[in-house]
Amino acid sequence: MGKVIFNSDDFGYSHGVNYGIIDAYQYGILTSTTLMANMPGFEHAVKLKGELPGLGVGVHLNATCGKPLLSNVDTLKTGNNFHPLSFYQQSFIVDNDQLYQEWDAQIQKVYRAGIVPTHLDSHHHTHTFGMNQEVVIALANKYDLPVRCNFEKKSQVRHVDYFEPYFDDVGDFDQNKRQISESIDVYLERLLQQLRDDKTFEVMCHTAYLDQAILKGSSFVYPRINQVEFMIYSSFAQQIKSDCSIELITYKDI
Repeated sequence: MGKVIFNSDDFGYSHGVNYGIIDAYQYGILTSTTLMANMPGFEHAVKLKGELPGLGVGVHLNATCGKPLLSNVDTLKTGNNFHPLSFYQQSFIVDNDQLYQEWDAQIQKVYRAGIVPTHLDSHHHTHTFGMNQEVVIALANKYDLPVRCNFEKKSQVRHVDYFEPYFDDVGDFDQNKRQISESIDVYLERLLQQLRDDKTFEVMCHTAYLDQAILKGSSFVYPRINQVEFMIYSSFAQQIKSDCSIELITYKDI
């Protein structure tokens, strides 16, 4: 039997994101999300989580969006905000101690809010870049938490057997922007077969309703709302719910 986590990133980004995640969990196949401790929707997300104890919530470690929680992390910033993603897409240097302290502060803020995290991942996958991997490994060991396994040194932490990075394409109606070359129907049928294997899986997605924060602040917009409906109403979602060879879980179960 396949044990499958459907995880939506960016919980806490904004109210619109939060509500999209909650609906995909309450009415669809979403089981898990990861929380951004430094973003404006954090307190709202914490309140919503308090009403839904079964929703798995990890920490979405952030180094590319908004402002750091700490003031003494100058190597992580451009002006008052985190460096943009482009900073990490080339040769870069940050102080590893500063990154550790900032990410640790984000994790601790989640704990202080009354949420015991299920796992760690990162916004824009920055935990996978260079020496950032060593930082996330150290934090995973400190808190005894699994980590999303899309990085070279995953053998040093607990993780699922397989991570599926391309599920976002189900919400993108523009063929030219998709990461997969095959049709969506072929991709979904292949994924469904894969999820029946006797392994643990994480399927990453980005569910949200659109608000000004997303419209003005994100380059990934309209596929998010399409994903909410897909996670709830699609035949794929109904198949996942009814398939006795697939068990929906959270990272707490691995």
